[in-house]
Amino acid sequence: MSLGGLEAGGTKWVCAIGDGPDDLRETITFPTTTPGETIARAAEFFMDNGGVDALGIGSFGPIDVRRSSPTWGRITTTPKPGWRDTELGSALETALGVPVAFDTDVNAAALGEQRWGAAAGLETFCYITVGTGIGGGGMANGRLLHGLLHPEFGHMRIPHDRARDPFDGVCPFHGDCFEGLASGEAIRERSGRPAEALEDPAAWELEAEYLALGLVNVVCTLSPQRIILGGGVPKRQGLFPLIRERLQELLAGYLDAPELTASIDGYLVAPALGDRSGVLGAIELARGARA
Repeated sequence: MSLGGLEAGGTKWVCAIGDGPDDLRETITFPTTTPGETIARAAEFFMDNGGVDALGIGSFGPIDVRRSSPTWGRITTTPKPGWRDTELGSALETALGVPVAFDTDVNAAALGEQRWGAAAGLETFCYITVGTGIGGGGMANGRLLHGLLHPEFGHMRIPHDRARDPFDGVCPFHGDCFEGLASGEAIRERSGRPAEALEDPAAWELEAEYLALGLVNVVCTLSPQRIILGGGVPKRQGLFPLIRERLQELLAGYLDAPELTASIDGYLVAPALGDRSGVLGAIELARGARA
């Protein structure tokens, strides 16, 4: 059985054919351009490499993941120019003629980490990515998080001390939500330089503050057994210890669990699969579509 995985990100798409981390027979990465061009390029990749028996898609969003919905498989209210109301799942299902599983890119990454990575053996955990934007997904009792639609961790509201940080935020919908204050785009707009070029210690202390504030909401609301923090921004050397320390301070000893105290280094972790979490999770989605 040949399985295809597609991580459809707002900046780039990653396509792969294989069965898991040790069996990726074909892969390709290309930039996200217009919907027509990008979707066609993905379909061409799978067809030119022998086709697949099923395809899993982890997509940027918001998206419609309700299979019974007439707009299933659609990217809906995204702020990405030109991509609002784009048919993605159904377009590739038609082009390839195979079953398609469709979920968020962060839920796909969570699934990959649960199958092969940092969440192996866990039933309730969260995967949060901090890059250009902020997204989050995960599992509860062994099932991917879904509900009315799907989780939107990046748009939770967090405290904003305007005396310390007068920046209004970058979210076109909510201004100073979690994504609006702590995403890579927020760092770039606030500082005038991309995160990878930012060396100001005070700026990174502020970033750790915002990330810890968001994670407190996640810990107190979902009680995950572990939080996996991926994306480009957390790759900053020294950021994880700052976040862990501030997270403990904000929790103030209220939750009595060693994972949040002496063992916090193993509670808030980087993805074990690195940048491959999403596309590998998409392959695992495909396995479920074929089952």
